[in-house]
Amino acid sequence: MSTFLLVHGAWHSGRCWDRVAPLLESAGHQVFAPSLTGYGDKAHLLGPEVGLDTHVDDIAELIEREDLTDVVLVGHSYAGLVISSVANRVPDRIAHLVYLDAMVPEDGETAIDVMPISQRLIDQAGDGWRIPPFPEQAPPLGLFGVTDPADIAWLRTMLSDQPVRCLQQPVRLDNPATDAIARTHIHCVGTRPAGIVRRPVPPTQPNGSPARVWELPTGHDCMITMPAELSELLLKVEH
Repeated sequence: MSTFLLVHGAWHSGRCWDRVAPLLESAGHQVFAPSLTGYGDKAHLLGPEVGLDTHVDDIAELIEREDLTDVVLVGHSYAGLVISSVANRVPDRIAHLVYLDAMVPEDGETAIDVMPISQRLIDQAGDGWRIPPFPEQAPPLGLFGVTDPADIAWLRTMLSDQPVRCLQQPVRLDNPATDAIARTHIHCVGTRPAGIVRRPVPPTQPNGSPARVWELPTGHDCMITMPAELSELLLKVEH
């Protein structure tokens, strides 16, 4: 049995994994899919003080509270920053990092460094500390790559504003033990909005092994649009 810890991205909640978690569990694995502070069942905690460090605390504290080991830590989108800092804090508990269409930072970088369009979103923040979700666009872009009307309606029920502080706080990757953790990158290669540019994955992982990059032919929220295919890839992760 493996332990999968699924971390949602900006604006979403842990419910976005509702179609994936049962598939991993049915294969005999333990699954955690928490909502980060400010989202889902923690939406009432949304405030200007919530930042990347808050979300790193959320996940690191869950790992320690549940005494989880050999964790396959999956981060979607913004959560690539979260899982990187979590691995830096508790590397001995992480077996594998999965960057799911995610930001992949270097030490000291913010979301703005990894994806400069983040600064434009911050500049447009209405009250200065939070950013509303992207608006729905015409297919094939839809809402975070989701185009089915029923799926869009469901997705809307889990979206919250994103605190600006999450995009401004830097990732900490100063623990050499983090480099030993294997990584897998899963890219959603459907149509992307203008301004969203993915960094190329270096050919060699920090642990010295060849990079592993898999693709899904769908939009950004693949856990909603292709949950079975995503689950199959996650079950292939070596740990």
